[in-house]
Amino acid sequence: MKALVAVKRVVDYNVKVRVKNDGTGVDIANVKMSMNPFDEIAVEEAVRLKEKGVVTEIIAVSCGDAKCQETLRTAMAIGADRGILVETDAELQPLAVAKLLKALVDKEQPQLIILGKQAIDDDANQTGQMLAALADLPQATFASKVEIEGDKASVTREVDGGLETISISLPAVITTDLRLNEPRYVTLPNIMKAKKKQLDVFKPDDLGVDVAPRLKTLKVAEPPKRGAGIKVPDVATLVDKLRNEAKVI
Repeated sequence: MKALVAVKRVVDYNVKVRVKNDGTGVDIANVKMSMNPFDEIAVEEAVRLKEKGVVTEIIAVSCGDAKCQETLRTAMAIGADRGILVETDAELQPLAVAKLLKALVDKEQPQLIILGKQAIDDDANQTGQMLAALADLPQATFASKVEIEGDKASVTREVDGGLETISISLPAVITTDLRLNEPRYVTLPNIMKAKKKQLDVFKPDDLGVDVAPRLKTLKVAEPPKRGAGIKVPDVATLVDKLRNEAKVI
């Protein structure tokens, strides 16, 4: 079984992002970048399935500029067998990424496609669902447990009311939640081995995909700062403030 895992290069989750002075976006100059944490979980799950003998080959895919090769090398250090970079300097929105992944799914014919449920930079939570729709594949989102048996996958999902377990036919798209696993620590020997693994580079035109943005960002602004809380002497004062100041009742 072949597994395709999508990974995204994002601002490291420990970094406090800053908005550019002109409000056109987030300042990423000289900022530490790393693999999206949800995608790291996706790679770890694919590697665990390979260690169980379920998956035979893991292909890591990333879309973006040439620096995304670092993210792919990290995925290969975790355990991916080879990498594919769709190189472009264009602003990639979820639909464009889904179209690129769909083209690679058609090319590689994987039985399992695993993505993080969302990226921590745009929090769109759309790419996996769009890919499943474009490729006409079953999907299981927010996975907290994945079991593969033959041509079926049993996926436990995190929903508002608790947990939901569904069975889907392969090939399928699965998006990972935080509690699916704990990604392993990448060791130096594996980092060195990853440098020798195959990494193919394509352009969007090679895949016949138009990645022009469909949406335009008008302005990016920081959220307003929250005011300090106050203590009230009694319930009557609380009700008065909720009614007359906060105007929520």
